[in-house]
Amino acid sequence: MNRFSAPKQSLAGLDAETAAALVATASDIALILDGSGIIRDISISSDDLPHEDFRKWVGQAWVQTVTLESRPKVEALLKDAAARTAGKWRHINHSSPRGADIPLLYSAIQIGKEGRVVVFGRDLRALAALQQRLVEAQQSMQRDYLRLRHMETRYRLLFEQSTDAVLVVDGNTLRVSEANQAAANLLGDTVKRIVGKPFFDWFEGGSVVVQGLLDDARVSGRVEQVSVSIRGQSRTVLLSASLFRQEGGVVFLMRLSAAQSSAALGNTDAGGRSMLMRLMESAPDAFVVTDPGGKVIVSNSAFVELVEAPSRDQVVGQSLDRWLGRSGVDLSVLLSNLKQHGAVRLFATTLRAHHGTSASVEISATSSLGGETPCLGFVIRDVGRRLSADPRAGRALPQSVSELTELVGRVPLKDIVGETTDLIEQMCIEAALQLTGDNRASAAEMLGLSRQSLYVKLRRYGLGDLGSDDK
Repeated sequence: MNRFSAPKQSLAGLDAETAAALVATASDIALILDGSGIIRDISISSDDLPHEDFRKWVGQAWVQTVTLESRPKVEALLKDAAARTAGKWRHINHSSPRGADIPLLYSAIQIGKEGRVVVFGRDLRALAALQQRLVEAQQSMQRDYLRLRHMETRYRLLFEQSTDAVLVVDGNTLRVSEANQAAANLLGDTVKRIVGKPFFDWFEGGSVVVQGLLDDARVSGRVEQVSVSIRGQSRTVLLSASLFRQEGGVVFLMRLSAAQSSAALGNTDAGGRSMLMRLMESAPDAFVVTDPGGKVIVSNSAFVELVEAPSRDQVVGQSLDRWLGRSGVDLSVLLSNLKQHGAVRLFATTLRAHHGTSASVEISATSSLGGETPCLGFVIRDVGRRLSADPRAGRALPQSVSELTELVGRVPLKDIVGETTDLIEQMCIEAALQLTGDNRASAAEMLGLSRQSLYVKLRRYGLGDLGSDDK
């Protein structure tokens, strides 16, 4: 420690008032202790510290005002002061009736011949808050990093194990940046040699045909199956492209599949269709094929059973809108999305049966609007078994806006509004209890409630331990 070189001259003539002002200015809080460690006087310079709480310390032993784990530090400070080895600073916490502990940084020095000790304290709450935010930010970054690693691992596993031949092409350089083993097998080369090579080099006339494919993908975002020949081979492949953006650039996802000859298609078409129809008929989920307007063309037995129709003939020719929960709305939404995107996944709604019963369902759909018979396919899954048996489950509100909107049409508006009010009220009470360190008197004041009203709401929502009242 580098002390004053001539304190008797530079600080000569200081009276008690000046010394007190110096001590108060040099610290956020200062304590004067007697030789027994009893607080005899206190000075609080910081307006952020609770003055009325600290003033109650006068007459108490300093060691009794701190938390249990801080008491050895207080004893060490007093021991250092008595040995005239002051200068060490120690982090000490004081318990507070307002909630969280108050962290202070202390140093002590003994003055005079009567064993009096002056204790200098600095408020560490701002630093502690910054440290807490830093820890939370680090934990959040670590969670995000682990999530990204898990996503990348799953992506790599799916990419490598996929039986579909897939290439990832950089949109700026048009070079292959990634390729899976199925693509290498189809192109007759190794993954190592494919990656980094210009995408055009793999196809006959690639600079014309493939460039047109990529240009169309830039405009529409997706192009289906263009036939191209692999350079140096007699094989023809079907090439489709999808575009997505990554890190400010454009990337093409190219899918390759071996083109079948018309003879092979003719030999397998009848058997394949027969097998597909058998699988559809025996599927546990309802399956319906409709025309582009939503009128049922064919359905399996599971759908007939789900809508409680007497026979399949009672279903064919009817509009699917007849059974969907939000009549005139759900089918319109499904048809609009199918027209725009070509597929719909996990569309949540209800299905009304012939006898008035209803079931919660999820619908996935796809469209096949090309060819001689354009049609739409719908897979309808009964998800009622997933719902909770709790009688409140039918009207329990979700925790996100996206989930909330799914209740529209299934739950009356007044129930949604009522549950929303209860949810917001519960969240506000939980936030107030957290901010006040579970001090219910302070929480009631913060919320503008009486303590009795707060207790009623705590019992209603099952929050906290109501075995004893706050003092």
